[in-house]
Amino acid sequence: MRPISYKRHRFPPEVIRHAVWLYFRFTLSLRDVEELLAQRGVEVSYETIRCWTLKFGQLFAHNLRRSRPRPTGRWHLDEMVVKIGGKRMFLWRAVDDEGEVLDMLVQERRNKGAALRLLRKLLRNQGVRPETIVTDKLASYRAAARDLGLTSRHQPGGMRENNRAENSHLPIRRRERKQQKFKSRASAQKFLATHAAVYNVFNLQPHLIRRPTLRLFRAEAHSTWAAATAAT
Repeated sequence: MRPISYKRHRFPPEVIRHAVWLYFRFTLSLRDVEELLAQRGVEVSYETIRCWTLKFGQLFAHNLRRSRPRPTGRWHLDEMVVKIGGKRMFLWRAVDDEGEVLDMLVQERRNKGAALRLLRKLLRNQGVRPETIVTDKLASYRAAARDLGLTSRHQPGGMRENNRAENSHLPIRRRERKQQKFKSRASAQKFLATHAAVYNVFNLQPHLIRRPTLRLFRAEAHSTWAAATAAT
């Protein structure tokens, strides 16, 4: 992984890493993070925390993505409506059958071109050829799959068949409400990409595993985070 430089910052790397982790790991506002740090005796303004999330968030996310194993070949695609700057836009998202967030794109349209952009990005970046691509019955997916020669792998269905993607929208909806809507397309794309990288590492699904296994997985997740955010 690429080491992170924390030079010319008044606060130690441990404080910066913890503040960024709190913001992206939990449904907290910048002022919430400020309050939590103040409770621990660290006096830092929410504006400083915002600068940390913007500067270091993408660097941490890049290292986290490089540390992740390859996803499975069973993909679930879906799109959701988001309000950005008062304008109705669409967040196109892809997850695998284990809930790993593969990629996302904030786009103005809900058509074939938008579906093509998401699928091409997935094929370019994931490093695996999909075994199945499960979507809802939106015709744009069918047209895009036909253009890319993926018709045999495409499985359009209803909400039940694509429940994995539908459920994966819930954390995004919570963040959208907490932040009182996203302010711009670029900031939404940047935040959601970083949020997905952190979410993938700490999405342990404790309801499916026993407590000793959860402790092991949680330790591995924190070890991955420490390695991705290590200082030069």
